[in-house]
Amino acid sequence: MTKGAATRDRIIQRAERIAGLEGLDGITFGVLAAELAMSKSGLFAHFGSREGLQLAVLLRAVDRFHADVLYPGLRARSGEPRLRSLVHRWLAWERTREARGGDLLSAAAFEFDDRPGIVRDCLVTSQRRWLATLAVACTIAIEAGHFRAGIDAEAWVREAHGVILAHRVAQRLLGDAQADRRAAAAMDELFARSREVAHKPRRRRAA
Repeated sequence: MTKGAATRDRIIQRAERIAGLEGLDGITFGVLAAELAMSKSGLFAHFGSREGLQLAVLLRAVDRFHADVLYPGLRARSGEPRLRSLVHRWLAWERTREARGGDLLSAAAFEFDDRPGIVRDCLVTSQRRWLATLAVACTIAIEAGHFRAGIDAEAWVREAHGVILAHRVAQRLLGDAQADRRAAAAMDELFARSREVAHKPRRRRAA
């Protein structure tokens, strides 16, 4: 790694820690310059703009998500096992990231939901790709007979996503000590409900 690349990496690491506590908007050249003993112009030279720095931090978070959730989850056996691995790793990511000060990806989704720009564009792209990956995994689970026929894969993913978002609010905003348990139970219930087959009425014996 070159000296310039090492410096850039050090800046992003420090900015990540700030963003984990204060959101992407908490990242400023002034704060970083003071913490890293660098000039603002030196920071600007690496990223071009504050938005460029925010994007670099966000892309680092996306890379971590892929390394911790996506790639390990995809190694599971196809069908329900793979979908379950992906979803439970997603929930575990939320829990562990919250314990470290907050999940940057979830926080940024709320922070930039109505703010046009390259940061929002990156968030939209990464979220859509992730949800599409889950929808494909759900479709495979249906085709493999692990889930009952007739399930709408996109609706299934929206429900799982709702559990994740509810968990964030319960844990982060409301301080619910039972948030982890309830979110895990909700996910388990969703999987169980997806496997259920309606009971056929028994035929009456001829008199």
